[in-house]
Amino acid sequence: MSALLPLTRVAYQAQQAALRLSLAAAHLGLRPLLPPREKPTRRDLQQLRRRFGRLLARDVENTRTGLYPEELLFSLPVREYLSDLPALAVEVARMVRRARSGTVRDLPDNVDLSQYPPYFRRNFHWQTDGYLSRRSADLYDLSVEFLFLGAADVMRRQTIPAVTRFLRQNPGRQRILDVACGTGRLLQQLLLAHPQHDYTGLDLSPFYLERASELLAEQKVSLVNGNAEALPFADASFDCLTNVFLFHELPLRARQNTLREMRRVLRPGGLLVLEDSAQLSDSPELRVFLENFGRDMNEPFFLDYLNEPLEPELERAGFRIDSVSPAFLAKVIVARAV
Repeated sequence: MSALLPLTRVAYQAQQAALRLSLAAAHLGLRPLLPPREKPTRRDLQQLRRRFGRLLARDVENTRTGLYPEELLFSLPVREYLSDLPALAVEVARMVRRARSGTVRDLPDNVDLSQYPPYFRRNFHWQTDGYLSRRSADLYDLSVEFLFLGAADVMRRQTIPAVTRFLRQNPGRQRILDVACGTGRLLQQLLLAHPQHDYTGLDLSPFYLERASELLAEQKVSLVNGNAEALPFADASFDCLTNVFLFHELPLRARQNTLREMRRVLRPGGLLVLEDSAQLSDSPELRVFLENFGRDMNEPFFLDYLNEPLEPELERAGFRIDSVSPAFLAKVIVARAV
């Protein structure tokens, strides 16, 4: 257990405040360009701020209690993000134009779309090329930080405490799979916290895996191109699975298929840590923000996801729920394979 120095806490709070204020100002500047949305009440905004504050407090507490290293509090690649801001500004303008015109399938001509399931062939978040270009992959992490006011990495690493506890209870080298690893940001944080284990990342986008391979170039990790609905691994081949922000982008049948596949490749007693958007069953106070996101951001399965709790689906797939905890606009589900 480590003692977080007061100066470290102050530096962390200053970092997050600067991010939040600058990104919030950019959001306000975009509002006149976007379609009308339901306006949150004062109480709605208070609830949102309270959840944000609790997320940052938990982030600090997790380092104080040794659940992940203090270094992760300052792991955002600020210099890289600053250099990418002009490209992000151009991208945001394209996203706004796409949103205003309702163009949902503006995808690259040089990609064989038949390789991908229909639900994947769209411009999620109105982003250029969807998940099907290197340009999209290069801007994705900064775009998500922009979307979540600098809290994306903070939310993402709330999966690590459960992994840390599991590893403490299970000595020896463990096999860890990150499903839908994207650009590798969670794998990077896990490797920093627990470098001695065997890591695999799987993603459907070869462009995002290319970006992940560069981010993780100095780490020992296997990256696999594949669909979470048909994981290319043997039964019970992993001790621990992580997954962040996949399920809200899947139709119900794909969510069910993916959970069954996760259970198949996870050994009995193995750990699943799944983080995704909060749902109305656990966070009704966020309704206006969650529903606005589903309507605004070209997320065609999101409103259905909001009303279909993940926990019963996990149980039907063969998992036992250990805990469900809020993480700002997300929730973290910790479950065991039974």
